Amino acid sequence: MTVETGKLAPAFTLFDQHGTKVALKDFRGKRAIIYFYPKDDTPGCTKEACGFRDLHSQTEELNTVVLGISPDDGESHQKFIEKFNLPFTLLCDPDKKVMEKYGAWGEKIMYGRKSIGTIRSTVLIDEQGKVIKHWKKVPKAQSHPQKVLEVIQQL
Repeated sequence: MTVETGKLAPAFTLFDQHGTKVALKDFRGKRAIIYFYPKDDTPGCTKEACGFRDLHSQTEELNTVVLGISPDDGESHQKFIEKFNLPFTLLCDPDKKVMEKYGAWGEKIMYGRKSIGTIRSTVLIDEQGKVIKHWKKVPKAQSHPQKVLEVIQQL
């Protein structure tokens, strides 16, 4: 299954920072921002997470939840959330299966070198579970959350 605008987003269930199972279907009736990032508490990932944090009340008012997904474990997510006061759920994908479904794991070029890893990307999903927009590669982590909010505000 791939991510296509207008189609149902691939279903998933992952553990959150507390070890609780969270499924995409749990958020039906709300929009969902699902953003994939490489690693907790690294410069780009922190800027992106803090951007979503700073816009959290606005996204909530627009009936939208934020879910961050990385390969990190629950303990790492808890520390990241506490350190930066993140008000949203972080999900653990250590096997990268959800990332693969969403095109967020694969070959990427960083500093001119090819490697396999997490591709910073975001999927915006509507209240029925359909993909509204897919940012396949996020070039600027810091400004990206504002761009996502602007798309939601235009809906």
